[in-house]
Amino acid sequence: MDLKSIEQTLTTFSEKRDWDKFHSPKNLAIALSVEASELLEIFQWLTEEQSQKLSQEQIQHTEEEIADIVIYVLNLCRKLNIDLEQAVLKKIDLNATKYPAK
Repeated sequence: MDLKSIEQTLTTFSEKRDWDKFHSPKNLAIALSVEASELLEIFQWLTEEQSQKLSQEQIQHTEEEIADIVIYVLNLCRKLNIDLEQAVLKKIDLNATKYPAK
């Protein structure tokens, strides 16, 4: 995944639509929460077994919601000057310290 290229594509997309004025960190965080809830809604009434055997339609819907979530995360990182790759690697290291393997 080329995050820099995707970030540039998202920036251009927003600029062409003059959406940047709406993309405050607060608004992006709210939108991210809404999209995460839409992802959760797909699985809301499924059993564990059903959740592992989604239909093609459910997979497509899941894919779209995950993409929306990633888009909002990338936009939020851009707004706050957060290097997502570095943040993820730092968090993995923190989790390894917090939750050592045996």
